[in-house]
Amino acid sequence: MSVRDVNHDGGRRRVSTREGHRGFTLIELMVAMLLGLIVIGGVTSVFLANQQTYRTNNALGDVQESTRLAVELLAHDIRNAQLTGCNNNARFTSVLKNGPANGGTDWWANWGNAIVGYARGTTDPAVASGTAETNRVSTTDSIELLGAADTTMSVNVHSPSAATPNFTINGSAGDLQGGDIIVVCDPDHATILKTTTYTDSTKTITYDATNNCSTGLGYPGVCVASGNPYTFGQSALIAKLSAVDWYIGVNPAGGKSLYRVSLSNDGAGAVKANSFQEMVRNVTDMKITYLQSGTTSFVAPASVTSWAGVTAVQVQLTVQSDDARAGTDVQGQAQALMRNVAITATLRNRVN
Repeated sequence: MSVRDVNHDGGRRRVSTREGHRGFTLIELMVAMLLGLIVIGGVTSVFLANQQTYRTNNALGDVQESTRLAVELLAHDIRNAQLTGCNNNARFTSVLKNGPANGGTDWWANWGNAIVGYARGTTDPAVASGTAETNRVSTTDSIELLGAADTTMSVNVHSPSAATPNFTINGSAGDLQGGDIIVVCDPDHATILKTTTYTDSTKTITYDATNNCSTGLGYPGVCVASGNPYTFGQSALIAKLSAVDWYIGVNPAGGKSLYRVSLSNDGAGAVKANSFQEMVRNVTDMKITYLQSGTTSFVAPASVTSWAGVTAVQVQLTVQSDDARAGTDVQGQAQALMRNVAITATLRNRVN
């Protein structure tokens, strides 16, 4: 109760009033705080769930894009293994000085290595295994592939008896330069040789016995100065040799990537298989099996009895997300998102 004096008509009297306001009780405050915490917890839970969903979807998109790129690039090279662009029933020869006909052992100079696979734990002559950047991860498979690169070149005139044997060509030579390895083919056979010079103004490719074991380009090849003479006719195809090796290697970040090593020309005529390209990052494993003509099962490299009889290749890739928190393991712990993908590619030049 409160009491106050009121002056009314000159008189005084005492008036009492009851206050109309009071605060929350402690219990009411605690209930309100609890409800607030529940609401905040719910909002936080939804936020975290949405954040994880976004992270997972984003990582899944990255993995799918990486997978698509890896599949397209690798399958293209597999399909083109031993492809010359001419239907010559696998009649091919090499007059390269480092080719098998001259006792050479470079893998890319042997057309018989059009496709060769190496199982995990075995040596691949195209790339060293180890922990240094671009080294092959020894616990993964690898595959080497030879074929003719895409081309718009064809023979206009072949002059094998000239002082310096040469081709004049139709079409664009692209980035062709002296010292490059080329494949020349017609319906009879294909020959691999090393060029000496290329002159764009006259569209002339020269070759000689200095860079090759023979100037004779006939089939079968003979490694003596004049060799087995042959004149390629007009419209015979000319292409640069595509010699590549695909493997899982150590990337600059110390992780794993799908790598492709190919031939390089230093401009002075030296050709080496030392052009290492990181094709797709976060490809952590590759397993490759092979189908041989007349069989029905894909087998590991050690079970292939004839590489010349391989008609199809099956590749299994493991691709990992860049975000290490995009997925969860069986115990609910965060880990990178992993996906496995299998592709099957047929060698075009070995099937009807």
